[in-house]
Amino acid sequence: MTDAAGAVAEAGAEAYPRIVAALIRATGDWTLAEDCAQEALAAALERWPRDGVPANPGGWLMTAARNRAVDVLRRAAVERRKLRELALLTDPEPTPTGGDVVDDRLRLIFTCCHPALALEARVALTLRTVAGVPTAHIARAFLVSESTMTRRLTRAKTRIAAAGVPYRVPTGPALVERLPGVLAVLYLLFTRGYDADGEPAFATEAVRLARLLHTLMPAQPEAAGLLALFLLHHSRRAARRDTDGNLLTLDEQDRSRWDRDAIAEGVALLDRAGHGPYALQARIAAGHAIAPTAADTDWPAIARCYDELVRLRPTPVVRLNRAVAHGYAYGPAPGLDLLAEASAGGALDGYPPALAAEAELTARLGDRVRGAALFRAAAEAVRSEPERRALLRRAAELSG
Repeated sequence: MTDAAGAVAEAGAEAYPRIVAALIRATGDWTLAEDCAQEALAAALERWPRDGVPANPGGWLMTAARNRAVDVLRRAAVERRKLRELALLTDPEPTPTGGDVVDDRLRLIFTCCHPALALEARVALTLRTVAGVPTAHIARAFLVSESTMTRRLTRAKTRIAAAGVPYRVPTGPALVERLPGVLAVLYLLFTRGYDADGEPAFATEAVRLARLLHTLMPAQPEAAGLLALFLLHHSRRAARRDTDGNLLTLDEQDRSRWDRDAIAEGVALLDRAGHGPYALQARIAAGHAIAPTAADTDWPAIARCYDELVRLRPTPVVRLNRAVAHGYAYGPAPGLDLLAEASAGGALDGYPPALAAEAELTARLGDRVRGAALFRAAAEAVRSEPERRALLRRAAELSG
């Protein structure tokens, strides 16, 4: 029973987006596609423990979902053309390499991430439709009720239909224009899973979707850069907390617990990642990941990456991170000078990471009392309980 259930979970994770994408292409009905894919998984949970796991689990699920869709459409007397298109759907191979199946998955990602939708709606729709995450889990991450999230997802699908959003991957200049929006959705999805109070499964799902996007679009350097960034950050997931659940800084983490395979894969991807914003962030993450100890970190190289990144994305947060990097590379005084520039005009007022950065640089400059006070101020401003405890712990270290 356990083996069969595991096989269903494994096959579902791989096949679900392909099934939903293929059925949406054939029927144009998002709800029908999702319902039939879910019913195929339910049927597998019932039958595989009794009949055994089929030789081609993904093909079995596709056939079951397709047959269910045919039954529903027949009963609803839907046009014969759609029935003929459904009948032409072929069972996928366990590892498809091209053709309509691959195109369908890419179409689905670009449709869910269409700019006609609000950013959070794109994230939620991607989680539900591409990743198959239950609505209840998405609702919990967005801090709303399941019924509210259900209505949001329904409105998003309705908006796609009403706006006439084409179910296709853009080409030429349109692809260049749309791809950053898709990458931004995956980046936000990863962040929601990687934050101190986030849903860890979302980070894992973001890695999987970024890998899928890079596989389907190998010529896009920023897709490689985004996957590298995710892998390098995600490699530290097992070492980010102590046994009591407290967050650990990079210099406190046990680096023997970092995932070396993920680091190696992420570093290898940098060769084809170009020098876009995600690639530069990945190079910064690689600088930390490959250092044997915190003391061995090549901070000047990281500072140079931030110098490039701030030219591409001169946001207050990027400027803040650049100030921290310069503080470690060239001393706390230059870092505080850059932090003052980043904070000009009140852009970072009350922002906990900015307060924590000023606290650390101030303490390293020799003023431990003010550093401790700034860490306490950051703790008061932060919402996450694990982050609050970490900031107060650092304040106590300086005070002690």
